[in-house]
Amino acid sequence: MITRMRFSVLASAAVFAFGFGMPAQAQQVNSMTFFVTSSGPGKGGDLGGLAGADAQCAKLAQAAGSTGKTWHAYLSTQGANAVNARDRIGKGPWQNAKGIVVAKSVDDLHSAGNNMTKQTALSEKGDVINGRGDTPNRHDILTGSTPDGRAFPAGQDRTCNNWTSSTNGAAMLGHSDRQGLTEDPPAKSWNSSHPSRGPGGGCSQADLRSTGGDGLLYCFAAN
Repeated sequence: MITRMRFSVLASAAVFAFGFGMPAQAQQVNSMTFFVTSSGPGKGGDLGGLAGADAQCAKLAQAAGSTGKTWHAYLSTQGANAVNARDRIGKGPWQNAKGIVVAKSVDDLHSAGNNMTKQTALSEKGDVINGRGDTPNRHDILTGSTPDGRAFPAGQDRTCNNWTSSTNGAAMLGHSDRQGLTEDPPAKSWNSSHPSRGPGGGCSQADLRSTGGDGLLYCFAAN
């Protein structure tokens, strides 16, 4: 009798934990407003333009259980109709899949006081993105942006032809772990560390991987 009662209590506790633990986890995921993509489209700097990049963010967010948000990739474009990444991502604050706030506002995000680190710049699944010292290193994130989140002047390509090319140009990259060698602009920048480069010029998937990337994106809930 005692054994039966003990089993019944344990079973009830398991049901209780399952019934209440899962919704809480789902609620946390649904409160996510920032993540680094666990994967890119796989075509290097050819993201299908800004629309294609936004779609990648939305697809991964939905697969992770996040609903009811408009997702935008943190990307700038160049030329006559240049777009600044900082103008695409809403007003903040933004938090990762674990509920940790990475920035309170656009200005905070682009200040030295933001909370962007290897431990907070997590994927939509809540996983840490491989960085310097890991194999493979995937800390190079596509941004095409200056340190203050704006577009580069027209001329020298820093956006792989506005995210439509895997053969021509280069992309400005940020370091999700804020680690790297000293370069200009500073390699410890989360959004503007160095241009892509490689045997193919800088925009192929192989080029991105050769310097420690994988065509990943920063995604922000813009609403």
